[in-house]
Amino acid sequence: MNDKRLPPDDPREWLRRAKSNLSQAKGGIVLPNVYLEDLCFQAQQAAEKALKGVLMALKIQFPYTHDLANLLTLIKQSGQIVPQRIQEAAILSDYAVEARYPGIAEPVTRQEYEEAVSIAETVIEWAERIISDVIKKQKRLEP
Repeated sequence: MNDKRLPPDDPREWLRRAKSNLSQAKGGIVLPNVYLEDLCFQAQQAAEKALKGVLMALKIQFPYTHDLANLLTLIKQSGQIVPQRIQEAAILSDYAVEARYPGIAEPVTRQEYEEAVSIAETVIEWAERIISDVIKKQKRLEP
């Protein structure tokens, strides 16, 4: 990982953090004593940071929330088209709260874990395209 950090208001830094969370979600599966719930939390964090990166690129202020449906609504309200598969990321919000603590939710299955990682990957890929397009557009408008 590149140790050189970008400013916190740079959407590319949010993407880097999203990719870091995704790497933890994917890599943690081989570690002993790791709960799938914790890995799903990392997948949720990956999607959340990717969506916040999109909002940052679009110059939209966002609340510090784990509610992905709320973040997706803000993106859609900007006029940005959000594909159905990206909207499905809202289901990851449960992993940010209930799944992190003992006894609140049912244990996560391997299938649920794989779906969470798949959704997070898709969100990051989509966010990367949007952020790249916005940055290119901004550079064209610079004098």
